[in-house]
Amino acid sequence: MNSSVRRHGTSLSRQLGLTERLLASPATKRLIAAVDDGLDRLEAELVTSLRSTDALVDSTSRYLLEAGGKRVRPMLLFLTAQLGDGTTTEVIDAAQGIEITHLGSLYHDDVMDESDRRRGVPSAHRVWGNSVAILAGDLLFSKASQLMSALGDRASALQSETFERLVLGQLHETVGPAEGEDREQHYIQVLADKTGSLIAAAARAGVIFSNAPREFETPVLEYGERIGIAFQLADDVLDLSADPAVTGKVPGTDLRAGVDTLPTIRLRRLADAGDADAAALVARIDDADADDAAFADTVAVLRDHEVTRSALADARRWSDEAVRALDPLPAGAVKDALVRFAGTIVDRSS
Repeated sequence: MNSSVRRHGTSLSRQLGLTERLLASPATKRLIAAVDDGLDRLEAELVTSLRSTDALVDSTSRYLLEAGGKRVRPMLLFLTAQLGDGTTTEVIDAAQGIEITHLGSLYHDDVMDESDRRRGVPSAHRVWGNSVAILAGDLLFSKASQLMSALGDRASALQSETFERLVLGQLHETVGPAEGEDREQHYIQVLADKTGSLIAAAARAGVIFSNAPREFETPVLEYGERIGIAFQLADDVLDLSADPAVTGKVPGTDLRAGVDTLPTIRLRRLADAGDADAAALVARIDDADADDAAFADTVAVLRDHEVTRSALADARRWSDEAVRALDPLPAGAVKDALVRFAGTIVDRSS
């Protein structure tokens, strides 16, 4: 188990798009080895931590873990830990807490979004029903809290503050913007809370639990939150991709579910301003009776529209801002890897 999941693409070199030719630097090679070793140790610990003598708990809580995943959050945690003492036992435990929190959120998200699939397998609620999926997510949150509380007060505070933001992000996404609130600003705040907060917590935890200099916490925290926003904006574009074999996403998943992302938010704004072409495209998007062929054509038109290009440009801007947040960090392999990762976030949608 501990090596099989990482073959899905969770090594640091794969995440950064590095080839062996580019790994000539001894410092970079050491960094890659340290982070990948941390990921291997994490997989083994996750299997142990989520094992239960209760058959139902065991199968449900490990379901999405065994489905794979890129382990982006622990990878960033192990990266920033190299600014301090490296992959200590405390760093491994913090990585478990962060990743299990993420796993728990996926169970809840899929129920609320009525998603059919996750990580290439049927969503948990499609297998066991909504109630069991929600309770499995709750059990995961409980386990994550246990792991973090064992690390002390700072870990408990980090966990509770991050969890609050995850819930607020989901709540605001569910309810939608208030009367008169700017829809785009509301959407970006949802992304910051739902995705950016946990990525930022992971980056900060690497600094805290490796005993790295405390002044590094703010730069990696700001980096993580901005990377989270860039990641989700890039996902908005990926949702419209013509090649699911490359992206791993079914084209138009969010669109079919009636979920407004940045391209459709901007398209609706154009339609409200009197743009006839935008209004016609909005009508096609909102046509619940469209057959598969008509829907695929609508996705293709939106993919090539200026609103999608502008969303990708915004993803690049947030990625660039994440890199600028790293200015206080010392030059070296860790900073270089963080910069490179920021670029891969957007490149996967280009």
